Amino acid sequence: MENQNFYYDNKTVKFFAYATLFWGVIGMVVGLLLALQFIWPQLTFGIPYTTFGRIRPIHTNAVIFAFVGNGMFTGIYYSLQRLCKARMFSDILSKIHFWGWQLIIVAAALTFAFGFTTGKEYAELEWPIDILVAVIWIVFGWNMIGTIIKRRTRHIYVAIWFYLATFVTVAVLHVANSIEIPVTFFKSYIVYAGVQDALVQWWYGHNAVAFFLTTPFLGLMYYYLPKAANRPIYSYRLSIVHFWALIFLYIWAGPHHLIYSALPNWAQSLGVVFSVMLIAPSWGGMVNGLLTLRGAWDKVREDPVLKFMVVAVTAYGMSTFEGPMMSTKTVNAISHFTDWTVGHAHIGALGWNGFMTFAVLYWLIPRIFRTNLYSKKMANTHFWIGTLGIIFYAVPLYWGAITQFLMWKEFTAEGFLKYPNFLETVTQLRPMYAARAIGGGLYIVGVVMGVYNLILTIRQGDFLAEEAASAPALEPVSGKRAAGEGAHRWLERRPVQFTIFALLAILIGGIIEIVPLYLIKTNIPTIASVKPYTPLELQGRDIYVREGCYTCHSQEVRPFRSETERYGQYSKAGEYVYDHPFQWGSKRNGPDLSREGVVNGKQYKPNSWHYNHMLNPQKLNAQSIMPVYKWLIADDLDMSTTAKKIRVMQMLGVPYPAGFDKTANDVLLQQASLISADLKTQGIDCAPNKEIIAVIAYLQRLGVDIHSAGLSAASASENPVK
Repeated sequence: MENQNFYYDNKTVKFFAYATLFWGVIGMVVGLLLALQFIWPQLTFGIPYTTFGRIRPIHTNAVIFAFVGNGMFTGIYYSLQRLCKARMFSDILSKIHFWGWQLIIVAAALTFAFGFTTGKEYAELEWPIDILVAVIWIVFGWNMIGTIIKRRTRHIYVAIWFYLATFVTVAVLHVANSIEIPVTFFKSYIVYAGVQDALVQWWYGHNAVAFFLTTPFLGLMYYYLPKAANRPIYSYRLSIVHFWALIFLYIWAGPHHLIYSALPNWAQSLGVVFSVMLIAPSWGGMVNGLLTLRGAWDKVREDPVLKFMVVAVTAYGMSTFEGPMMSTKTVNAISHFTDWTVGHAHIGALGWNGFMTFAVLYWLIPRIFRTNLYSKKMANTHFWIGTLGIIFYAVPLYWGAITQFLMWKEFTAEGFLKYPNFLETVTQLRPMYAARAIGGGLYIVGVVMGVYNLILTIRQGDFLAEEAASAPALEPVSGKRAAGEGAHRWLERRPVQFTIFALLAILIGGIIEIVPLYLIKTNIPTIASVKPYTPLELQGRDIYVREGCYTCHSQEVRPFRSETERYGQYSKAGEYVYDHPFQWGSKRNGPDLSREGVVNGKQYKPNSWHYNHMLNPQKLNAQSIMPVYKWLIADDLDMSTTAKKIRVMQMLGVPYPAGFDKTANDVLLQQASLISADLKTQGIDCAPNKEIIAVIAYLQRLGVDIHSAGLSAASASENPVK
């Protein structure tokens, strides 16, 4: 058959590559600022827009969705056209995708800085931006699937399998986890509450890591590693097992983020079992990648692209072994809420995603600019500095995690906590935090060096926007399996059916884990004393979420003697039924706040303590690393939203009385006046309409309902896990 002439679109590839480099530097610099704030909390500069709680989601979203996301699209847009021997389906869709994605990133950064957040990790975007994400993601999928359908190759290659699985799964995860009811244009309440919200969130959170940070990069590995090594992939059969086992098993593992929590044990156990099973397919992919380099190790020593890829694939293997181990109850008891989680996450982010992204850029940019890499020596230096940065970043956090765990657990001979003041355990880690910042700084130096090297490569090159290509048209064939054709080979030439099978594979686990938690009422037993938040407490909780307090404080007491002695009664599922969203947290840089309002039946701290703590934490304790929140004292509470919030909560099933929205602000001011009057007796003049009053009301409420149920800290410790 006569060849057809066409052109590959390199312009979109170039734009995504530029965005990758730009956002990579921005996201990592913000991350370094966060690391330095653990050493010098003054680096928040006393303003709301740069506190840890507000810029932490800027960092995570910039690295995940801006740097890694743009890097993923760079690699996909280049490889998909070559694998399909076809130009992208629509240049217009490509442009909409690129500019729409950059708009999302800018909108995310601005809204987080101004405190507009849902308070759900890695899903903090408010509802208008969530809708935009869904639209742009559909544009990407439409463009990708359209390209695959008009391809000039018979079978779709393994990299495309992972691209398709990424598209359908991220779409399902994003929509399911973002069902919320708007209050205002930048404020909404998630429809799920408490334990249900926790399960959906970590079903999303874990699998966002799986299907945004892992599966597309495995697709890139399957394309770019053989290209860079000039060798075929080691095993086609292993790639089949790797793909289907991975996407089926991964979706079940979300509950391993909730071990020893108030989540029902059956859901926790499913998360543990499937997490451990994940080692096999994950390592199958790693082995398939590394064995592709058999006979090419001399080239690895010389080629910086292959160096980056080898360490990236190795980091993937390390992370996918460590993750399942951390999901087992024995290890999770040590690792959860400590810096181990942070170190583990960054091995994947810096090693797997970061190094693979730069490997792709180092290989791809010289080709579309028709030149050689400006400096291999500089790229090799980038590699070694980056590798040292990863080591210096992660090792201190692992050391710090063990230190944290041992200090939290240690009792005196008399049976008392040796370190009852949580701040003692944080102060001990400051040298580790300094070492972590040095590691992060080294990694950024490598990134800047890489960006400079690629800029010089671009400047010396000649960009090829439209790359000529030719291939024969794909002849139509029968949908039936040909003689001797395997089932999977048949499926590979039917991309629509392939996508449907992939969708079914990822839906099974989610349905089995999540649906019973909604259909079976006994899975969330109620506690009679647990009442809805008062209007003032609800407003205070929303400020707490706005400031990102969950990024440093947990609200989930695990059933360990060390925790019940320190905090009080361990957490029950029924106490969170009115929490939209849940606030269990992932890391403790400060004490758990589940029982902040009451200990052994008495108010834990006076209102004045909370006021002064927000005004100047270091004045109460010079070793504190908490930033100041003085604007809470200066700013007026926005009471115009109270009635709307009450009505939305009623829609979500919170049992406020009919018509309560009309009197909610009166009730709010009554409670606020009591707190204001109490502060005045302690020498603090604060008007009832200030934000700090609402925050104090919320903090003083935490744990009160559970104590009212007759569950004291003493009774909670009768049968704790040792």
